[in-house]
Amino acid sequence: MDANALIDRLFALSSQIRYVAVRAADGVTMRERAGIADASASESDRYEELLVNPTLLTLVRQRGDIDCGGMRYVLIRYGRFFQFVRPLRDGHVSVAIEADADVLALAGDLDALLDAPL
Repeated sequence: MDANALIDRLFALSSQIRYVAVRAADGVTMRERAGIADASASESDRYEELLVNPTLLTLVRQRGDIDCGGMRYVLIRYGRFFQFVRPLRDGHVSVAIEADADVLALAGDLDALLDAPL
């Protein structure tokens, strides 16, 4: 998987996407849209991708597998934005979305794009 190509495709979906990260076996690739307000610190984002999101996905996936029919993605509402996190075969993708976006529609678009062949 070419992380930069995937990030380009995700950013192309909407101007409401603030940040995209792809964690794969070879590390984390992150990119932020230029000029966004109230951006998180890049070091904080890196730890989120290395520690928080993998742990969150493991917990939610395990719960979903018990009796909920599995898990597709997690949507988090932080104070200034939403965070969409979805597992990949060898990692995950994480997308920050502006707070005023139609987040459910955009989450559906992100999910569909991640199902499409690259």
